[in-house]
Amino acid sequence: MPPEADILTPPDAVSARVARLDAVLDGAVPNRRRGRNILVATWNIRAFSGLTKNWTTPQGTAPRRNFTDVHCIAAVIRRFDVVAVQEVRGNLRALRHLLKVLGDNWAFVLTDVTLGDAGNDERLAFLFDTRRVKLSGLACELVVTVEREVPGVTASTLDRQFARTPYAVSFQSAGQTFTLVTLHVNYGKQAADRVPELRGIAEWLARWAEREFDWDHNLIALGDFNIDRADDPLFKAFTSTGLTPAPQLAGLPRTIFDKPGRAHFYDQIAWFTKGQRGRPVLNLECADAGQVDFVTELLGAGTLVDLSWHISDHFPLWAEFAIPENS
Repeated sequence: MPPEADILTPPDAVSARVARLDAVLDGAVPNRRRGRNILVATWNIRAFSGLTKNWTTPQGTAPRRNFTDVHCIAAVIRRFDVVAVQEVRGNLRALRHLLKVLGDNWAFVLTDVTLGDAGNDERLAFLFDTRRVKLSGLACELVVTVEREVPGVTASTLDRQFARTPYAVSFQSAGQTFTLVTLHVNYGKQAADRVPELRGIAEWLARWAEREFDWDHNLIALGDFNIDRADDPLFKAFTSTGLTPAPQLAGLPRTIFDKPGRAHFYDQIAWFTKGQRGRPVLNLECADAGQVDFVTELLGAGTLVDLSWHISDHFPLWAEFAIPENS
């Protein structure tokens, strides 16, 4: 039996592929500048779970994701300071190997798996570069108690819709403290099923932000909100309490299957804007934001469906925050 492949010693062809992807990333993502900016990203990595421990995946083998794919995913993630990752599953093999490729300077925090059909065996995770970002103390799941229902949302709806509870973690970088809240909204059988959860999350975040106001923290919500279109009922529910998505992300495709002119609004990076009394607003300026389109470089002779299982069906979204000069 041949020896098992070592993920830390990629073949020349894999190194060349990653180098080509790096060239794409050079033009798509701002450089990280010490003491000048913070780069935050969100990425729903499809079924990030098992792994074929080789550089290629034989036809008909599952899972399709392999060592080459992990190196490509790592090439994207290492461009940022902290990345919120959705769809990490109970099986952590792919995550463990991703961290090997990222190296000792990278760390992670994540939730336990969510049980039940709606939970889909999913975890929520943050990966971060410890040279640029430190944990600042807070880590919690956002649970709405049935004793204090969100207006217009019944206890039974909350119990079902929060099957995957949002996850909040606070970080510190360059003298700035910021709390990231990530989530993966339950898709449901139809769009209307998502409205109560999105409204509930918006209400919860608004009330929680008011309690956290005295800490003067930056609060940023990011993740897969499963919003179909800008200004549809889902979007209006999400923004009902003042959450405002990064304007630079408007109109950008969220998934590799989006058609021109029919882009979804699934993934978002958002925060409360000025004028929301009693709620913390950003003292960080959003200098830029965008997405990483990996399809052209990584599709090759395969199909989009195949690429979605190797890399993802979602594009990573990112936002660059400028550090105030007087910080």
